[in-house]
Amino acid sequence: MKSLSDLELLESNRYRTLVDVSSALATQPDVHAVLHSIAALLSKTVSFDAMILLLRNPDNDTVQVYALESGHLQPLLPIGAAVPFKGTAIATVFETQQPIFLPDARAEMLKIPEFAERIQNARVRSSYIFPVSSPRAKMGVLIFGSLGRPEYSPEDLELVGLVASHLSIALENAFALESAEAFRNELERERDRLRLLLEINNHTVTKLEVNELFRAASGSLREFFHNAYTGFWLYDDTVSQLQCILLDFPESQGCIEDMPLPKLTPEDFKKFRKRGPHFHNLDDFDGMPGVIEQALRAESIVCVASVPLMGTTHPLGIISLGSHEKDAFTAPDMDILGQVANQIALALENALAYGRLCVSRERLEDERQYLVSEIQAQDNFEDIVGKSEALKKVLEQVAIVAPTDSTVLLIGETGTGKELIARAIHNLSTRNKRTFVRLNCAAIPQGLMESELFGHEKGAFTGALTQKRGRVELAHEGSLFLDEIGDLDGELQPKVLRVLQEREFERLGSNQTVKVDLRLIAASHRDLPAMVREGKFREDLFYRLNVFPICIPPLRERKEDIPLLVHYFVAQNAQRMHKTIRVIPSAILEAMMRWPWPGNVRELQNFVERSVILSPGETLRAPISELRDRTPNASATTLHDVEREAILNALRTAHGKISGPGGGAEQLGLKRTTLQRKMERLGISKSEYA
Repeated sequence: MKSLSDLELLESNRYRTLVDVSSALATQPDVHAVLHSIAALLSKTVSFDAMILLLRNPDNDTVQVYALESGHLQPLLPIGAAVPFKGTAIATVFETQQPIFLPDARAEMLKIPEFAERIQNARVRSSYIFPVSSPRAKMGVLIFGSLGRPEYSPEDLELVGLVASHLSIALENAFALESAEAFRNELERERDRLRLLLEINNHTVTKLEVNELFRAASGSLREFFHNAYTGFWLYDDTVSQLQCILLDFPESQGCIEDMPLPKLTPEDFKKFRKRGPHFHNLDDFDGMPGVIEQALRAESIVCVASVPLMGTTHPLGIISLGSHEKDAFTAPDMDILGQVANQIALALENALAYGRLCVSRERLEDERQYLVSEIQAQDNFEDIVGKSEALKKVLEQVAIVAPTDSTVLLIGETGTGKELIARAIHNLSTRNKRTFVRLNCAAIPQGLMESELFGHEKGAFTGALTQKRGRVELAHEGSLFLDEIGDLDGELQPKVLRVLQEREFERLGSNQTVKVDLRLIAASHRDLPAMVREGKFREDLFYRLNVFPICIPPLRERKEDIPLLVHYFVAQNAQRMHKTIRVIPSAILEAMMRWPWPGNVRELQNFVERSVILSPGETLRAPISELRDRTPNASATTLHDVEREAILNALRTAHGKISGPGGGAEQLGLKRTTLQRKMERLGISKSEYA
């Protein structure tokens, strides 16, 4: 039996323990440290071998191992393990809020499956369960386990009960602080999120160039996510490929722009376009393009998060972030990244639309300048003039082929009006609302022909100070007229063939393919089949051009059209020169009818213009003597004689050469075979001109 002094000393120790516990609760940094201090302090007064704090889960009937102090005993459950308590002594403590002594702890453990599985490892024989509650909540229980079966005295029960009460207050305060800290962190996160979105919004407003926008956005993302890699990718629907616009490795290589990627299969491209927000760990890198996988592995990136840049109707590209840490990105991170992607996608869609408008505006300006130059260089043909059967046959063919999109080949001598027929085909076609673009292949030096035809990039050659669109690109959705295509250089012929077959080309100095939709109308005064046989013109290109050939007759084969043309040209030139010419003498018309006009309509037009200039009054004065002087034999009064003398004159000038450059056929604007047939019909022998 203890003496009074012993009881007083024990009571003093209890109070001292309670004060020390209160001090520990106030000074220790967390609950785990508090529990360790409580165990050390109580062990001086109360008998136990292990202590465990279980906190109630408000969502279900379980308690969670929050902290334990097992000393030399092996813990049965780890920190964080959930334990069901329904039908156990723990439930009774929650209900009564009174401590319970369990003389046989093993029997109680068998009621709990998690403990039953480990019962063979349990050394605790008895235990006390104390409620840990505050006036506002039943938070959990504090369990003291012993290897023996010691029963606590009423004083010990009171002391431990007071410790449990103090602990509940400390827990409530700690949870309140944790909640406040979590709320503060959430507010800071929200503040940082809004700051990030504001920065991205400012970038989208101030950075008009896509690469500049991506660079600025990469810096803002890195400041928020602390990531080690940022990538921006865009879909190129024209070639079904994924373009790497920017990779940013701030800790090493910095920004890498326009990294070349291997071509994707159509199936892979579709997979990329359908992909939503996605996490990639190191094991998933094998499915990436090789150059990207190598770059990520070289930078020790082990985790990548990707979200799509969604446009109004379809995905525009991908944003990806990478980290050196595994599972570095969470679902809230993906949500924030998705919001950033939405802002960038909106700006990107606007930028792409603006780019398309700029391209369209530049194209329209190019077309306007081209059309202005065309108007300034007009041949003054307002319409096709004539009523001869030969011309009617040509116009019938024009009416047949114009509504189609087929390639047309116009064959005829120089000056017969091939361009006028080409314009008529364009005007009667479904493309008549777009541009009619012409190019004379014989009028441009071969060194400049490719640039003129296909355009060039800035810096493609000396003097290429700006990008230029070629005639092919200007004719997009319209018609392209290539006059004198027989003079096209052999190196350019396959490129024209590519335009016809594949509907695509590349500007000079560029490796980017440009798609084009146009109708080609070609013309030539040369004998293209003969050039094919001589190896001067590609056979495959000729067959592509010769889909619908139209032969335009020379003026000498439609003499009945000459009076109409004379009246037309007189009226046109008189109006331009502010003159009034009412009378055209019949002698002048008859002289014009007799002349073979080897230069065809162009020669007639120039002759009439000269006549109008020489006419001071209302009667046309034509220099008929020029026609007589140019006739080698004054005795040649019939058309037969005039034609024979004209051919002999041309052959003599060419020193007997019939075909080829400078030959008689070229001078007369005839095919070699046509000239030979005429020579045979007119009885011209070699001795007359050689």
